[in-house]
Amino acid sequence: MSLAVVGPEAAALLGEIDDPAGNLVLRAASAFRRRFGGGPWALTLEKRLPVASGLGGGSADAAATLRLLCRIENIAPGKAALTDIAAGLGADVPVCLRARAALMGGTGERIAPADGLEGLGIVAVNPRVPLSTAAVFGDFGARPAPGEAPAPAATRMACADWLGRIAAARNDLEAPAMARVPVIAEARAELAAMPGCRLARMTGSGATVFGLFDDAAARDAAARRIGTARPGWWVRAGRLV
Repeated sequence: MSLAVVGPEAAALLGEIDDPAGNLVLRAASAFRRRFGGGPWALTLEKRLPVASGLGGGSADAAATLRLLCRIENIAPGKAALTDIAAGLGADVPVCLRARAALMGGTGERIAPADGLEGLGIVAVNPRVPLSTAAVFGDFGARPAPGEAPAPAATRMACADWLGRIAAARNDLEAPAMARVPVIAEARAELAAMPGCRLARMTGSGATVFGLFDDAAARDAAARRIGTARPGWWVRAGRLV
């Protein structure tokens, strides 16, 4: 089994190509082969997301690998065993395997659809400062509450209602992340100030921030404006599915 890494962010991963324990694509392929057989495969990863950016790029890569190998080996992706493999690779790999907007509970293993967000515009901005997830959680210092959190229930709401619900919530990791990397707060403020931005927050443990937009034209204009003003930053526009 082999892995080649290409794309604009490939250089940051070159040291992991020959390390099956360090790269989630290789770990996913190895776990799949142990469970289902098949292979060996020659895999190519086109890396477009910055590393250590709080975007779950490695988890998404692992999930995409599992979906790809299911097609190659004619394995039904709904198998419980596939979800077990995903959970063993990382807490957010199962939700990446679903590749849809979702509510998550526990450590990420309990997932329910979050319907109504489809098509909402998003702009993601990363100031090109890597940030260690472990360091941010260490600074936060919280410990899980005893007992098991209830599983999230599938929810369908209008997009405007979702925006209100998200606005009423918070990301507890923003404060420790911004203390370590103050430019995160600057990036979020710039995004929040863009015309049409309904909400701006940090993703995960940072250092990326995102803004949500009802209007695709406003979303694209915001991405262009920030990209022009901050040519050293990583800026991308897209939509939720």
